[in-house]
Amino acid sequence: MKTKEGARRKEKVQSNAAVRASISFPPDVYEVLEGIAKEKKVSLAWVVREAAEQYLAQKWPLFKGQG
Repeated sequence: MKTKEGARRKEKVQSNAAVRASISFPPDVYEVLEGIAKEKKVSLAWVVREAAEQYLAQKWPLFKGQG
């Protein structure tokens, strides 16, 4: 039997926290992204987030992200 506390933990809490995503890339794209990350001394995730933000800014100029 679930307690009220246990049931509450399963509820989704809205916040500004980042959302985790699992993404697959073709090997050649992944290698280029890794190279960019090493060159800039940042994580691969940072490179992908930056690319996504730039894409949104170009395609939807009125989009206001949290970045």
